[in-house]
Amino acid sequence: MAISSYNALQVNGSLQSRLISHSFNHLKTSLSSTVKPFFKELQQLLPMKVDVSKTMKNTSGKMLDAVVDSLFQFVDIPSLPSQKNFLPVEEIGELVEVTCTLGEIPADFAEGVFIRNGSNPLFGGLKSAVSIFGESHNIWVEGEGMLHALYFKKDDDCGSWIISYKNRYVESETFKIETQRNKPGFLPALAGAAPAIIAAFLLNSLRFGAVIKHMSNTNVFEHSGRIYSIAENYLPQEVDILTLETICDWDVNGTWDRPFTSHPKKAPNGELVVMGTDAWKPYYVLGVISADGKKVHKVDLKFKRCVFSHDIGVTQNYNVILDHPLTLDVKRLTMGGQIMQYEKEEYARIGVMPRYGDAESVKWFEVQTNCTLHFLNCFEDANQVIVRGCRALTSVVSDPDGSLNPYEWFSKGFIFAGDHDSAEVGYLFTHLYEWRLNMLSGKVEERNLTGSEYSMDFPFINEQFTGLKHKYGYTQVIDSGASSICGMAKFGSLAKLYLEESNSTKSVEGRGEHLIKVEYHKFENNNFCSGSAFVPRNGGIEEDDGWIITFVHNEETDVTQVSSQVHIIDAQDFEGEAIAKLTLPQRVPYGFHSTFLSMPACQS
Repeated sequence: MAISSYNALQVNGSLQSRLISHSFNHLKTSLSSTVKPFFKELQQLLPMKVDVSKTMKNTSGKMLDAVVDSLFQFVDIPSLPSQKNFLPVEEIGELVEVTCTLGEIPADFAEGVFIRNGSNPLFGGLKSAVSIFGESHNIWVEGEGMLHALYFKKDDDCGSWIISYKNRYVESETFKIETQRNKPGFLPALAGAAPAIIAAFLLNSLRFGAVIKHMSNTNVFEHSGRIYSIAENYLPQEVDILTLETICDWDVNGTWDRPFTSHPKKAPNGELVVMGTDAWKPYYVLGVISADGKKVHKVDLKFKRCVFSHDIGVTQNYNVILDHPLTLDVKRLTMGGQIMQYEKEEYARIGVMPRYGDAESVKWFEVQTNCTLHFLNCFEDANQVIVRGCRALTSVVSDPDGSLNPYEWFSKGFIFAGDHDSAEVGYLFTHLYEWRLNMLSGKVEERNLTGSEYSMDFPFINEQFTGLKHKYGYTQVIDSGASSICGMAKFGSLAKLYLEESNSTKSVEGRGEHLIKVEYHKFENNNFCSGSAFVPRNGGIEEDDGWIITFVHNEETDVTQVSSQVHIIDAQDFEGEAIAKLTLPQRVPYGFHSTFLSMPACQS
């Protein structure tokens, strides 16, 4: 059996290689036939007093555009009725005043800005590209970044709240390229037929100097008084928090020249811990940026593979590193496989590194194979480092091998019933999970914290406790039925996690696992949230003294003006009704991560 499988693999690889070679012969022929007409134009221009290098660049650009226009057809990826609120919206323009339609905002609520990032694709939605090389398509995490901001300000005269809303695209350089062209330009390069992806790599690089667009659609963070939008395939973009105007890329004074994580972590001393992964060596570089944002300590951790690592952790003294088998592999692509793939038979490990350490200083802990995209928090407890995150047994970013229908794969993965270890359904189930890493013995203790009743992700805490021991955490909770019908994750409730209290009524039979106490805040039927954050109460003493704020969309009213709201929930009365609901002037699509920036940070 083993020899038979090996021979089949060799034959399949050989066929794929010949397919790619055959496709590129077509590409060379097409390039040749398209280039010739432009030589006459170039010869006519040469005798003139012109900048030859500029002319050559413009002419080659026209030739490459002609190749793409003749060989590739952009097609809208169709959407289901249940996916309406994943579709893009327009910019609203100037600030629009918002009223509180239910309840009232507490007098001691913080003045500031609640801002969320998310995908808002240009030209009507995500695209596929069809050509002689096959089909390639955008995946659900792609699309230009759009910021949605809600501003909370108190009237100095009467003390009442003035609330306003604004949205705006993050205007990255690739955003500007496509808007100036007024049509799709970048060929999808993350999923689809291998020859089509390779062609997209080549043509996107030659035409635009980038393999994929600078999406900047995942998160928003603050450092040293400046606000940034980020997705991990490029540098952060600084934005003006009051106008949402994009100012410039941030490369830390020219010292950071690679991708930048979507989840940088501010250490307790104010330093910003970041990392950047790449498909070429060095695969993983960690950085510690000074509190003033001017200097960076960079370390190549000498990974042997490129991992799609979405998050990084910090404690008082350490950086916490994820190395799991969701990988990007160019060699695999050239052999006919997927550029991104979750390799369930490969290893997973967690690294603990002194803040200013090097590759040799990292203490690695082998853990059960998993895909963890988000940390809740990390902290030190005596001789242990405690790591908590949302752990799954496969990746929600893309299907395992590219051979399955994406809708069918996601739909089955969100059916959460019975055994979540099943290979048939429920494989996207995500637990809150804990790893206790013993720095003296090198041993690891692992356990589920939340059992198998609800799948949860997009965790967050009171950020004043980042890297420190804490009692509470929060997550968004996936609605299994709605997500399965839609084929995309929908979050129908929120969870409050009591990390130091056990659930006296539930445990995992036969596994000796004692689950923590969890409370749920459930939205009305067909209402789903995105971009939730914790807002601490001014002068609050307890860790959970504050509010949860989140965008909520009502799919019953759907595209009407009352379909999208912002809800404010008392974190100490979590299962109660929202204390305030603010109806927004337009639909807000489901998105990714958010933050609440208090007024001093906004003013700076």
